[in-house]
Amino acid sequence: MTRSSSSSSSSAPAPGSPSGPPPARRDLRSALVPGAIGALLVPAAAVLFATLPGKLSEVHDFRAARPCEEAAVPENGGCLATRSAVVVAKESRREKKSDTRLVTLDPDEGPPAEVEMRGAGPVFGELEPGDRVTVHSWRGTDWALSLGELRQDLMGKPGPGAAARFAVALALLITGAALVRAAFRWSLRHTRDPAVHAWQTWVPFTATAAAVAAAVTAALTVDRVLPVLLITAAGCAVAGTASALLTRALGRRATDVVTLEPRVLTAERVVRATVAGEVP
Repeated sequence: MTRSSSSSSSSAPAPGSPSGPPPARRDLRSALVPGAIGALLVPAAAVLFATLPGKLSEVHDFRAARPCEEAAVPENGGCLATRSAVVVAKESRREKKSDTRLVTLDPDEGPPAEVEMRGAGPVFGELEPGDRVTVHSWRGTDWALSLGELRQDLMGKPGPGAAARFAVALALLITGAALVRAAFRWSLRHTRDPAVHAWQTWVPFTATAAAVAAAVTAALTVDRVLPVLLITAAGCAVAGTASALLTRALGRRATDVVTLEPRVLTAERVVRATVAGEVP
C-alpha cells in the first residue's frame, strides 16, 4: 500500500515540467479530404460555366426561331426549315451500355445522310425502309424527324445538352462549396474535442443534397437562366438555414456525459503500469 501511495503521490508533474495537459492541436487531418475534393469541384464548375454562355445563347435563339414560311427575311438559316426525305435504313447499336439509333435518309435534294435519334420513340419504332418523313433543321443542323403526326428529336437538337451541362455545373458548385465550408469548420476543431455525433454529418449532407436537387430540377425544367439562378439561391438559403437551425436544436439536446456502471472483479487482474515522476 505504501508503494501505491508513493506512486500516486509522485504522479504530480515534476519541477520545471509544464503544468496541466498539453495544448490542444487543430484537427487538420480530418479536413484534408473534403477540402481537397471541394477545391477540385469548384474549378470544374467554373470551367463548365465558362462554356455555357454560347450554348445558352444558341438555345435562346433556337426557341425564338419561327418557321421559314412565317419569317419575313430568313437569314443564315435562322428560321426553322423542313425538307422531305425517304428512309433508306435504320439501325440500333449497343455502344458503352447505351443504344445508338441511326436512320439513313435519302432527301429529295442532296446526298443521303445519317441521323441519330434521341430515344426509342415514337418515330424510330414505326419507321420502315421506304417511308417518307419530314426532316426539321435549324442553321443547317437537323434537330427532329416527323412521320405523319409523330415527331421525335434528334441528337443535334439545341437545348438538352446545354441544360444538362448547366445542371451539372450547379451541382458541382454547390457540392464543392459545401465541402470547402465543412473542411474549414472541421479544421477549427481540436483533437481533444468530444466525438462527433452522427447528426453533425447527415444534417449538412441532407441539406446539400436538397439544394443540389432544387438546382438540377430548375436547370432542366426552366428555360431562362435568371430564374434558375434565383431558384438555386433560394434553395441553398432555405437548406442552409434549416441545416443550421436543426444542428443547433440537436446540439442543445446532445450530451457528452457517459454513464459507467461499476463492475466487481471476481479474480485477480495484473495491469502493466509505469511509475511517473521522482520516487523518494
